[in-house]
Amino acid sequence: MERHVVVIYAHPDDESFGAAGTIMKFRKQNVPVTYLCGTLGQMGRNMGPTKFANRETLAKVRKQELYDAGRFLDIDIRLLGYHDKTIEFEDRQEVAEHIKTILEEIEPSLVITHYPGYAIHPDHNALGAATIEAVRLMDENKRPTLWAQAIEMNYQDDLGEPDIIHDITDNFDKKLQSIFQHKSQAEGMMKKLSGDLHIAEEEKERLLQRLGKEQFFIWDFDQE
Repeated sequence: MERHVVVIYAHPDDESFGAAGTIMKFRKQNVPVTYLCGTLGQMGRNMGPTKFANRETLAKVRKQELYDAGRFLDIDIRLLGYHDKTIEFEDRQEVAEHIKTILEEIEPSLVITHYPGYAIHPDHNALGAATIEAVRLMDENKRPTLWAQAIEMNYQDDLGEPDIIHDITDNFDKKLQSIFQHKSQAEGMMKKLSGDLHIAEEEKERLLQRLGKEQFFIWDFDQE
């Protein structure tokens, strides 16, 4: 059993879309989980048809949604403090050292992040690379296992099949509830709702096909 799991992604909602089922699996085992969120997603385009937010207020909205999701998933939230859509321009070594300091404090047995180059968004790729570097820099005897999540289409063509595959079909409704904590970003799906968190069956099936498996590669630091 893991001692402590740290998830490191770039934005509020990445934890829910990418790993909510995995997080819930660990919490069911009473394993502590901490989410290190890279940014507040303040450059997100989805601000609603009624413009419930603007560039000045979106960060506050998304921060609250992140803490709502954290309470739903029963995890700790820590903010890394970077600005949305700029992580790729940060000094990677400095970001890695920042993350390394936090990991040495928490002492996790497992770190989960995005697979650099196969994570679609530049922030995902940059923070994934910095996280891998942070873990690589740690004392080898204290280095946690690292799982890297590829989400690019057809990533298997280059990387092969993932090492870890969590089929979360039986827990998918709870994953949707976690996603729906991020109302500003899930609005497109929520338009399909017919009541409180009831989603049209055809839309739910489409999402299940896309998000019903959470898959990860175990990073091999010896093969770098």
